[in-house]
Amino acid sequence: MHRVYLGLGSNMGDRRQNIEKAVALIEARVGPTLRRSTLIETEPWGFESENRFLNGVVLCQTELSPREVLQTTQEIERELGRTRKSRNEERGARNERSSVNCQLSIVNYHDRPIDIDILLYDDLRVDEPDLKIPHPLMEKRDFVMIPLREILCETP
Repeated sequence: MHRVYLGLGSNMGDRRQNIEKAVALIEARVGPTLRRSTLIETEPWGFESENRFLNGVVLCQTELSPREVLQTTQEIERELGRTRKSRNEERGARNERSSVNCQLSIVNYHDRPIDIDILLYDDLRVDEPDLKIPHPLMEKRDFVMIPLREILCETP
């Protein structure tokens, strides 16, 4: 069995319900949830929107490979109404909210009912065009690191 940490976010519709539905589907298709963070409300990161996000992290136990987890979570996103993923493109950018200059690997962020990102998978490192573990931007995002630290501190 493997341990996978997933970041969850929603800023459209009933955000809490979107995350609850995603967690239920993750438990059914990826594996049981071992830990779950508190949900936090945050401003959009990397784009402008009037809609605030709810974000959290779950730790799951899984028999799926990293690629299978990616495919499964993308299916869940589509089922819950996500119609497009952000376009991958390397470019320099400035995150105005945090006033931090950083190299962003994703542009064209947009509002979405659910977003599920693989943050960590055991101690594995993956560097493929469409799958990077650990998630390359997670340390620059408080909306990931705050809930991740919360459950990392609880994990035996």
